[in-house]
Amino acid sequence: MSIILQENEPSVQAAKVSGPAVGRTEIHVKGKPVLVPSVSIEGRTVIVTGGWLKTAVVHDEELIQGSTMDDPEVFIRELKRSGLKADVFTFAQRLPDMTPRYSYRIDWENVAAIPIVSYQEWWDKRTDTGVRRAVKKAAKLGVEVKVVDFDDVFVDGIVKINNETPIRQGRPFWHYQKPFEKVKLEHSTYAERNVFLGAYLQGELIGYLRATYVGTVLSVIQILSLMSHYEKKPGNAMIAKAVEVCEQNGMTHLMYCNYVYNDPTSSLTEFKRRNGFQKVLLPRYYIPLTLKGRLTMNLGLHLGIAKSVPEPIRIRLLKMRNNWYARKAKTAEGSI
Repeated sequence: MSIILQENEPSVQAAKVSGPAVGRTEIHVKGKPVLVPSVSIEGRTVIVTGGWLKTAVVHDEELIQGSTMDDPEVFIRELKRSGLKADVFTFAQRLPDMTPRYSYRIDWENVAAIPIVSYQEWWDKRTDTGVRRAVKKAAKLGVEVKVVDFDDVFVDGIVKINNETPIRQGRPFWHYQKPFEKVKLEHSTYAERNVFLGAYLQGELIGYLRATYVGTVLSVIQILSLMSHYEKKPGNAMIAKAVEVCEQNGMTHLMYCNYVYNDPTSSLTEFKRRNGFQKVLLPRYYIPLTLKGRLTMNLGLHLGIAKSVPEPIRIRLLKMRNNWYARKAKTAEGSI
């Protein structure tokens, strides 16, 4: 099985919205493009998602440079005047700014991060012995990880990795059978701040990592490898290279999305832990914009239904879902 699953990615392109007029912005939901209501405020695109409860958030807030907003009170006032229909507005502080600065309702958001002191400090004190063996094994077996140019040859390699299997980590893989041009476009956002790592074996791309510089943080957006080369440990080797890149460029943190998702026992969380990532809590603020938003927040339902399900039941349901997808994939393979 693959060591990495797809992460939430930035949308391909935000539609231009002039003034306070409500427009539309393209985002991706489970890998599929969707147009959602949006408005431009102080140069930031605010989008709205959700069905019964509509939540507003700054588009790609985790990847934009600089502060999300200068003055939240002014920003929220402009949002209310914009005509964008939303019940709740949410925004978060970002690494390395971890101390709450505002008095709004806080629900802590967890991210996976490695504080960067030096590569050697990470190697000696943050990784476990299994990871150190894995990185050495990758090198011994001929896996070479390097910073690469984002060109058509590299995109071809990504497409090949994407198309290896329709199921990864028990779920349908969103990028399976995506055409070349779509893959190239999706990986071209924030081009001036991206860094791509390639794991090669005898000239063949067997794994890649895409990350984006955000201030003093290098944020991993995607890391993926061929399942057929899992035993060569390209994932561990690419994380090691990313730490090295952080040290070379004076980064304070290497971040890799969330540390814990709905299932705290997932193999992805374990992969991050073993590779030296730790759970870091960042304040995420929630501001009701309507009576519905206020009532929903009072009931604690603004975080979604999944969060309200007791953890043991949630884990059991996730395992049932993964088993169902696995059986479905095996049935499809047998019918070919």
